[in-house]
Amino acid sequence: MSNAELSMTDAGAEPALRPVSQSGIEVPASVDAAAVHPDKIGDPGSYPFTRGIFPDGYQGRLWTIRQYSGFGTAEESNERYKFLLAQGQTGLSVALDLPTQCGFDPTHPMARPEIGKVGVSLSNLSEAEILFDGLDLSRISTSFTINGTAAIVYAMYLAVADKQNVPRSKLTGTIQNDILKEYVARGTWIFPVRPSMRLIADSILYSNEVSPRFNPISIAGAHVRDAGATAAEEMAYTLANGLAYVDELRARGGDVEKFAKRLSFFFYVHMDFFDEIAKFRAGRRLWARLMKERYGARDAKAQHFRFGVVCGGSSLVAPQPYNNVVRVAVETMAAVLGGAQSIFTCAFDEAFQIPTEFSAELAVRTQQIIAYESGIGRTVDPLGGSYFLEQHTDRMEAQIVHVMDEIEAYGGVIPAIEDGWIQMRLAERGLQRKLDTDSGQTVIVGQNHFRKEGEEIRVGEVFTLDPTVAQRALEKFQRVLDTRQQSAVDASLARLTAAAARDSENVMPYLVDCCHAYATVGEMVACLKQQWGEFKEPVNL
Repeated sequence: MSNAELSMTDAGAEPALRPVSQSGIEVPASVDAAAVHPDKIGDPGSYPFTRGIFPDGYQGRLWTIRQYSGFGTAEESNERYKFLLAQGQTGLSVALDLPTQCGFDPTHPMARPEIGKVGVSLSNLSEAEILFDGLDLSRISTSFTINGTAAIVYAMYLAVADKQNVPRSKLTGTIQNDILKEYVARGTWIFPVRPSMRLIADSILYSNEVSPRFNPISIAGAHVRDAGATAAEEMAYTLANGLAYVDELRARGGDVEKFAKRLSFFFYVHMDFFDEIAKFRAGRRLWARLMKERYGARDAKAQHFRFGVVCGGSSLVAPQPYNNVVRVAVETMAAVLGGAQSIFTCAFDEAFQIPTEFSAELAVRTQQIIAYESGIGRTVDPLGGSYFLEQHTDRMEAQIVHVMDEIEAYGGVIPAIEDGWIQMRLAERGLQRKLDTDSGQTVIVGQNHFRKEGEEIRVGEVFTLDPTVAQRALEKFQRVLDTRQQSAVDASLARLTAAAARDSENVMPYLVDCCHAYATVGEMVACLKQQWGEFKEPVNL
């Protein structure tokens, strides 16, 4: 047996540590004080915010503890949310099923096999009322992972608040609403790029007025990271998308000093500890510089780079699943040291099933142990000034700027997406990551190194989705159709269609009216498709 075969199959073989990070940044054996440039670092809470956007860090306010959850029907997800809140979770993170994400009602032929599979089915206001039943929306921060239908789900959330008599001004939370990364990495797009940009601008500008504490977009690098991007590329694509949204909002007459305060970002944290910390520190100061120098933002809050993370994702694997508990803990520490404002921790079994209550609780406990026992959040940026970390942050920033310059040289994000240029780059990166993992060059403990041949995945509890979910969702959907006032539905949809045809009209008030009339997601999407059409992937992909 060769040495390579031993390292792949024998539990005692040890692969060599490579002197390069996962982003391809050289890692020297040691670094001296010459690597530290105090003018680039600054103080916590002060421009350029390398060390954090708040002077007192987590002493002023702990990050929001979330657990991504949603499955089956609204009733089941509501029960899980109440369970997680009882365990100390401080914010909700709502997962939506694929039909809801793609704008299909449960009755659509493409929807039926996927009802409630990867998130909760949320086809109309009635389901949203059930989902948040017994939950005080004025006291809970709610995050929605939704993009193609994000404006509709946000409108539905506003309608639920109206039904509960909760002032919209008290709503807090985030809706992902980042369609650009859907075109390149995930695929739940619906409309062409340019009308989608209009819809996002509509939702942001409307939210700034009616729900000023709510974040109407979370510009997400997470999915391009899982698609194969390095940490530096993840940040570069995310910031480039962010600039595209800023340009769109300014073209619509938005005030950068106002809307920039509610822009937020979203990332995955992977296992290269210092790559991840450096990624956040570099991204934070780079965004502040762009907002100040390119767009003239003077208010410090308009320069702030506020972000949430998921710890776990494609970094979690099915073989030896309990190893994922360690991975999530390491990634959570990197997120804290990088200064995240919101953290979702994946459950260890999420690589192969919907989390059970046991694994979901353990994921929440991981954050609580790091928050209250480890001590790493007691002081701001405790690794700031580290010779190595400061050098790594500078080198990470240089890589990020290089990728962003390439995008600008191409003509910007939107033409790069419409031509498929970014999609091809990500596909190449994803292939290379797969080859590196298969060869064992990238070490995944328990998967390609230190594994036991023939071992089976063993977990203490297996999640089983209720097989009656789809039928129950269809029955509830039909009851809504049978009991709503059809004339009100037809009138609201007609007004939405007319508004979508007028380029200068903000469609958000019309979406809220449609939700109040119990129009369905599929009906609202059909009205917008009638005016805007559908996105077609570039022919070269």
